Amino acid sequence: MTNDGGDGLAVLDDPVGESLRGRHAGLGRRHGRAATYLPEVATFSAMPADADAADWADLARLLGREAFADMFSSPAVPPPDWEPVFVLAGRQMLRSGGSSGAVDTGVVELGAADVPEMLDLIARTRPGPFWPRTRELGTYLGIRDGGRLVAMAGERLRPPGWTEISAVCTDPEARGRGHAARLVGALADRVLARGERPFLHVAEKNTTAIALYERLGFTTRKHVTFRGFRTP
Repeated sequence: MTNDGGDGLAVLDDPVGESLRGRHAGLGRRHGRAATYLPEVATFSAMPADADAADWADLARLLGREAFADMFSSPAVPPPDWEPVFVLAGRQMLRSGGSSGAVDTGVVELGAADVPEMLDLIARTRPGPFWPRTRELGTYLGIRDGGRLVAMAGERLRPPGWTEISAVCTDPEARGRGHAARLVGALADRVLARGERPFLHVAEKNTTAIALYERLGFTTRKHVTFRGFRTP
């Protein structure tokens, strides 16, 4: 299924590369046509769709020997001596329209001092990759209960005109209270208010999250395959 109504969608076919060439250039590194984030920010790497052996050699130089290369949804195929690490079916979803009308009472912005708590919540919930400097990719919001961080969501990839919502997670003991909906709604409203559009990625098997995002006005643009490899 693909929903391509509207302009500016082409950048979403290479969201990692578009982010590293643009607003996240200062959080990444590049060698030739290969690019990747700084290790403590994200593990994502970007390659041109027509990458050749020289391009893959450049990425290997950036990452080092026997290093993890998270190619996200890139269709580029590495040389046969790159060891496959994982393959995961997913989808890319977009949201359009005006404000969600979400009530953001109790939603707080998270900063550098909150990183230890953010990493602890990530360890308990495992929503996806998150590292000590991941919060530098954009705004991260949280909800506290009794002073303890129990839910979080934030901004990740930033291709031109778009902001990805990611790291949506809630402590198991705090689920069922609408925290994820409030956080995603608050982030989407912020993105729309600055003239951009929100999008996100979700694993195909995470049917609960997909249903939530659909209730919040997100629709599937396309199905993707997330892949990771290890350099030779």
